[in-house]
Amino acid sequence: MKLLTGNSNKVLSKNIAKYLKTKLVNSSIRKFADGEIYIEINENIRGNSIFIVQSISSPANDNLMELLLCIDALKRSSAKNITAVIPYFGYARQDRKVVPRTSISAKLVSNLITKAGADRVVTVDLHAGQIQGFFDIPVDNLFSTPIFARHARKKIKSKKIICVAPDVGGTERARALGKLLNVGLAIVDKRRPKPGQSQVMNVIGDVKGQTCIIVDDIIDSGGTIVNAAKALKSRGAKDVYVYITHGVLSGDAIKKIKSSVIKNLVITDTIDNVHKTKNVKNIEVLPISGLMGEAIKRISNSTSVSDLFK
Repeated sequence: MKLLTGNSNKVLSKNIAKYLKTKLVNSSIRKFADGEIYIEINENIRGNSIFIVQSISSPANDNLMELLLCIDALKRSSAKNITAVIPYFGYARQDRKVVPRTSISAKLVSNLITKAGADRVVTVDLHAGQIQGFFDIPVDNLFSTPIFARHARKKIKSKKIICVAPDVGGTERARALGKLLNVGLAIVDKRRPKPGQSQVMNVIGDVKGQTCIIVDDIIDSGGTIVNAAKALKSRGAKDVYVYITHGVLSGDAIKKIKSSVIKNLVITDTIDNVHKTKNVKNIEVLPISGLMGEAIKRISNSTSVSDLFK
């Protein structure tokens, strides 16, 4: 078993390699003057099982193309099998047609990865679970909920806690964390006037005097989470903590979070945000390399991955 990294999140790749007590495959990934990506594997990988770690994060198009070319290079180098380890699966938010004449990008990206030559995919907290069905190869969707639960037990001392879904679609995720923490559930009723904007209409559930934990898979521009936190505080919530798997944090998201009522925002390092979050007091980054490294080890040894979440 060998581990290869793309350029999207080298720090995470190195931490996974450290957990697995192995070295990263020697490779060259660079660009021609016109922006075309060039991949070269600088060591023999014939007959090896290769795990390539690459998030489809910003710049999403470059990182996706880099992943596809790495898979192709490994295939042509006679790798025994190739597992695409995609901590953040970009383009997943377009998983169905919500209006006429739009693309379903999650399905297209799934097809591209499969056709490039991947034999298996490992990812973390897919935006929609049904995306696993878009692939004709095995998909292991890992969950950050147990990591969040352990952190919340240590961080939050309040005895009056409630988990909050920032919209109806996030109910299952909030319920899962609530079950681990043995607390109740509330739901924010959100409307989206247009893409990138959200408006809180109502809060379903009693949050007065409660310490609220908002849980979601992605924070992008930050509008949804900041508005949800504001709505909870206006309805009497004591404190608002937020747990998010993927910190996309585009635009002025950091500025919004710094000036918001959020006491603490916790994200994982599926996306490399070191340069964005290093001086922000109310943002904390949890490492996910241990979870991903253990999953890779179990796949390599043909043992159960689902046992990680029991």
